[in-house]
Formats: sequence, structure tokens, C-alpha cells
Amino acid sequence: MPFLSKSFVWASLSALVSGLPLFLFCTVAQSAWPTDQAINLIVAYAPGGGTDMVARQLVPYLEKSLGQGAHINVINKVGAGGEIGFAALALAAPDGYTIGFINTPPVITVPIERKTTWTLASFDLLANVVDDPGTFCVHNDSQIKTLADLASQAKTNPGAVTLGSTGVGSDDHLAMLLFEKIAGVKMTHIPFKGSSEVRSAMIGHHITVGAINVGEALQYQKGGSPLRCLGQMTASRIAMASDWPTFKEQGFDFEMSSLRGVAAPKGIAPSVRNRLVKALNEAINDPVFKQSAESGFSPVRFLSPSAYEVETKAADAMFRQLWKEIPWTEK
Repeated sequence: MPFLSKSFVWASLSALVSGLPLFLFCTVAQSAWPTDQAINLIVAYAPGGGTDMVARQLVPYLEKSLGQGAHINVINKVGAGGEIGFAALALAAPDGYTIGFINTPPVITVPIERKTTWTLASFDLLANVVDDPGTFCVHNDSQIKTLADLASQAKTNPGAVTLGSTGVGSDDHLAMLLFEKIAGVKMTHIPFKGSSEVRSAMIGHHITVGAINVGEALQYQKGGSPLRCLGQMTASRIAMASDWPTFKEQGFDFEMSSLRGVAAPKGIAPSVRNRLVKALNEAINDPVFKQSAESGFSPVRFLSPSAYEVETKAADAMFRQLWKEIPWTEK
């Protein structure tokens, strides 16, 4: 039997006593959202990662914006490059009590790679929160100082340059494929379960270069990790890494980033969806939240549902074309 909140039960008893028609009862129950039933916010990645951290930073501001004593639990459903968490979100009841973060490109690329129980169309997009561009990093004592150095070393020693990423089909892996295509080189891909493992492999000299996100790299550098980053995969330099040249400035004209936004299962009631969208807008644009997120090196970029949809559809088209040109499954 599904969980019924006290508010829902009280509304149903009141409706029965007063003889309200069923459709009026449903309206009463819907208007009571959110009740004292907790809202679950699914994160498809491990505790302590970039998405988990920004989710937990956002929660108190979202609870405040929703009002009515709203309570939100962060639920980590980890595995299969985000597929387990995305599936749990897509298959949840569209009642407003389950929302979650979706991350590009995995939410787009996983269904391109293989059959899944969900696609991008399985979600109602509510708001984007973070846009974290990619970067390539090396150990401080590496002879590689620039992207040109990396291309030269990879060309001189085909396959000898190893690049660690957060998994097959991740933004990091796809950035490697694009770099190889433009530079006309071949590197060896080493997938890891997360950026912390990539960092450890770089520090231990187990890989030549690590592909991670700018925010993660800045966190690691602040923590004392001996890493040097070779640029940022952005159209223009972002403020928190203003001294890092873009890849385009160095002659490698491509961009890659990880959008981290909030979505609901498809079919959520318009009234509930509108309240979530309004509350997310207020929470993400709260100056204190922005300062908190960016002090933790999460580059905040709010996108409304319509703008978010435009970005994800464009990314979907780009990755589908890339799949035709360079299928990224491991051989």
C-alpha cells in the first residue's frame, strides 16, 4: 500500500464527510502539495561528488522557497554511469514527491549507447543549476605544459599517452575523442569510477593526463593536489579559472561541459510543476546559495525549463552525430 500522508488522509476523510465529488477531492489533495510527506531528491552519483555537494547546498534554499514545512531528502542511487539513478527518477510516480538531478552528457549518451528504460523525453525539466566545463590536467612535474605539448607527445608516441576519465561516454571521455580527432592522434583511454580516482591516478603517475571538470580540478588544487590544468573547454574563460586559456584559444575548437539540473518524472501535474519551477528559480538565484556553491567551485548557471530544453536538445543532436562518427563504446 502506498504511503499516505496525514494531510492526504485528513483531506480524504473531509471529502467523504462533506460528500465532495471525486474530482473536487482530487483538486483539494493536489492543492495541498507539498504535505508533510518528504520530497526525495535523487542524485545518481556518490556522496561527496560534485552533483551531491551542490544538491545538498541547494536543499535548504529549496525547502524555504517551497514553504509549508517542506522537507527534502537527498537520495543517492549510484551506478552504471548514472543509469541507475536516472532510471529511478524516470520510473517514479509523477506526484511531485520524487525529483532529481540529471547530468549531461550521461543522461543523453547512455540511451544512445544502449537500450534503457528511459530517455531524455522521460523527464520534465525544471531548472538547470550548474554548468561545469571540462579540462585536461597533468601532474605538476609533467613535461606537458600546453595542449600543443600533449598533441605532440601523443603524435610521437601513438597509444602511449594514457588519459583517465570518469567512464565510457562521460563528458571527459567524449572530450578525449574530440581532441584526438582535431589533433590527429591516438591516446589510450583508462576509465575510472569517479574524478577522485582520476586525481589519485594522476598524483601517482599511473596516467599521463586526467580529464575532469574545472570545478573539481579547482577543489583538488585548493586541497593541495599537485595538478596543472591545460585549459578549459568553454567558449570564453569563466571567472573562477580566468587564467586558464580556453581550448579554442589554443587551436582546439570544441566545448564540453556537464550540465547538472533538476527534473521530475514525465507527467507531473502542471500546478505542482509550476510550484517546483518557481521555487527552484528563487532558490538557485538566491545570492547566498550562489556564493555558497561557487565558493565550493560549482559554476552556477540557472536555466529556465524552456532554455534548459533548448540546451539539452542541441546536445542530444550533437552527441547522436558524434556517435555516428566516433562510436565511444570500448573495444
